[in-house]
Amino acid sequence: MSPASARRHEWNPIKVIAGASWLYPIKGILYFVGHTRFWPLFKGRLLAIVLLSLFVYGILFTFAFLPQVAVLAIFHGPAAWLNGVVLTLGEGSAVIALLFEAFFETLVDVFDAVLIDCGCQELVAVGRMLDTTAPNSVQMLGKPTISSVYSPFSFRQIFEFILLLPLNFVPIAGVPLFLLLTGYRAGPLQHWRLFKLRGLSKKERNKETKKRKLKYTWFGMVHLALQLVPGLSMLFLITSAAGSALWAAKLEKDRTTRVDATIQPEERYEDEPV
Repeated sequence: MSPASARRHEWNPIKVIAGASWLYPIKGILYFVGHTRFWPLFKGRLLAIVLLSLFVYGILFTFAFLPQVAVLAIFHGPAAWLNGVVLTLGEGSAVIALLFEAFFETLVDVFDAVLIDCGCQELVAVGRMLDTTAPNSVQMLGKPTISSVYSPFSFRQIFEFILLLPLNFVPIAGVPLFLLLTGYRAGPLQHWRLFKLRGLSKKERNKETKKRKLKYTWFGMVHLALQLVPGLSMLFLITSAAGSALWAAKLEKDRTTRVDATIQPEERYEDEPV
C-alpha cells in the first residue's frame, strides 16, 4: 500500500464518524437490544434495583428535599418546589447508578461478554474462568480470578455530580456544561475494567486516558445524558457498558495491529553471487 493510499485509508470520513467515541453508548443500546442473551442480566437485577431505589429516594426526600427547596426558593420563587423534586430525583438517579455500578457485577458481565463476542476472549480469560463449551458468551462467564469491578466507587464523583446538578436549571448552557464537567471524569472510568484486564499500572492508566481525554469526555457526556432519562437510567447504565466494551474491543484490535506492525520480518536469505 502506497503512503498516499494509506493516508486515504486512515482518514476515511465514514470510518471516522462511525468510530466516534460519543456514538458507542448508542451502539451499546442497539447491541444489547439486538442480542437477547444479555436480557437475563437485566431481569435478574430488577428486584435489587427497586429496593435500592426505594432506599436512596427515601433518604433523599426525608433529609435533603426541604433544605434544597429552601435554597432554590431564593432564586426560583414558587417554582422551587417543582425544581426541588426534579433536583432530588436527579440526585437519586446519580447515587443509585453509582452504587449499582460499584457493588453489582452485572456491568462487568456485560462488558466481558461483549469483549468475547468481539474476539477478545484471551483478554477476558485474564480476569475470569471461561467455559469454552457454553453456547454463548454470557454463559461462558465463570468465576472471577481478579478483582471484578467495572468502575471504582468514588465519593468524589458522587459529590461532584450532586454539586454540579443544579447547573441543569441554567437556561440553554446549563445542561451541556453539566454534562461536560461530569463527563470529563466519568468517561475514563468506563474503561477501568479494560485497564485491569491489561494489568496496567496507575501511571500507564493515566497515560492511556490522557491521550484520549477528549474522546473519553465525549463518551462520558453521552453516557451521563442517558442516565438522566427517567425510568430508563438503569437500563442505559447496562447498555453503556456494552458500548464501552465495543469501543474497548476496537482499541485492543488497533493496539495489537500496531504491535504486529512493529515486528520486523526476518531477512530473506539469498546466496551471494559466485
